[in-house]
Amino acid sequence: MARLGAAVTVVTTGSLAQPVGFTASAVCSVTDDPPTVLVCLKRSSRVRPSFVEGAAMCVNVLAANQEELSNRFAGPLSAVERFAAGHWETLMTGAPVLNEAVVSLDCRISRLVEEGTHTVMFGRVQALRLGATAHGLVYFNRSYHRLPYVEAFDGVTDN
Repeated sequence: MARLGAAVTVVTTGSLAQPVGFTASAVCSVTDDPPTVLVCLKRSSRVRPSFVEGAAMCVNVLAANQEELSNRFAGPLSAVERFAAGHWETLMTGAPVLNEAVVSLDCRISRLVEEGTHTVMFGRVQALRLGATAHGLVYFNRSYHRLPYVEAFDGVTDN
């Protein structure tokens, strides 16, 4: 699976007063109607009890310069230490939203599925916020890679 590159995210729940979060690269779009994403979380994770059906969840996609933040949320630090980095606020659900994220998907957990060593969490997007930067961070072959900004194709060509 190390050869399956993926965006690097920090997934949060709780509130600004009692935030919980972890780094995830096992995140993907499920459907656009209703807008739904899935996130995989290891069953043995100490943050897992905070992510329950119906809970708020925010998927914060990290920018190219946020490798240190990814490591902070993947390591043994406490919630206070993890959330000391970055600037946090909330959108619709109350889950912590990273102001510096490429995009933040503010979700409500609609379903949990246990599969092997992980819990698959389905989140219905309630709100989203695009960040100021679109320089992405991906994890591939056990290391970080920075993606340059590429102007989105708008479907119009000059012929």
